Amino acid sequence: MVSMCRVLRVHRSGFYAWIQTPQSARSKEDLRLLQLIRTAYDESGNIYGSPRIYNDLRESGERCGRKRVARIMRQHKIKTEHGYKKPRFKSGKPSHVFSNRLREGVEVRQTDQAWATDITYIRTYEGWLYLAVVMDLHSRMIIGWSMKPTLARELVLDALLMAVWRRKPRKAVIVHSDQGAQYGSDDWMRFCRDHKLQPSMSRRGNCYDNAAMESFFSSLKKERIKRRIYQAREEARSDVFDYIEVFYNRSRRHSSLGQISPYEFERASCGSG
Repeated sequence: MVSMCRVLRVHRSGFYAWIQTPQSARSKEDLRLLQLIRTAYDESGNIYGSPRIYNDLRESGERCGRKRVARIMRQHKIKTEHGYKKPRFKSGKPSHVFSNRLREGVEVRQTDQAWATDITYIRTYEGWLYLAVVMDLHSRMIIGWSMKPTLARELVLDALLMAVWRRKPRKAVIVHSDQGAQYGSDDWMRFCRDHKLQPSMSRRGNCYDNAAMESFFSSLKKERIKRRIYQAREEARSDVFDYIEVFYNRSRRHSSLGQISPYEFERASCGSG
């Protein structure tokens, strides 16, 4: 009984009172669903709310309603854990400023039509670890990333190189960024020209022009990093790699993709094409 109370996270006195009172079939079914909900919640790293938990249960063959899942989670105080989001520090002006191609009536209807890229930072006791990522705007897949202890230009170039190496696009791809100095450098311009990439930039200081990247970094910090400070950069690097390649790309459900992962979305798109 003690172990069961610990698993269900209920007080023993309440549990003993519960077993002495005749329960309806619905109450017993709620208790069974509670166990499945807690399992799905724990496997998500405590970041899934009721819509994604509901989809997990439905995929496993359970026949239950959205409102029922939400009610059980509310009654047992199972909620999404949120962390912090710090402002990012950018300095310097770009040598080159490019027009915003995504505001010129471009509709992203397929993979490798438009990519987005940006930089964020992660705290460690060794100092900052900077992360640059490249996202496919159609599938929300993170297709390139790089982590370094400084904001050197190689940080963004290595992330873009990974994206090019992985995707090997046959047509010109729009690569959208903010106006950070790294994205307006001569090296960035040459790399894009040599690989048939079309640079695009947000308006100065306007985060909404690159909303997909802002959303990804927000998810990374809320769902994995939270308020944590890693002991070493290598520890942070390993954890961020796991979040991107194992969880985010292959498992995390996206409301904009019909509650499936970027990997499943791209696989379905290839199958339908």
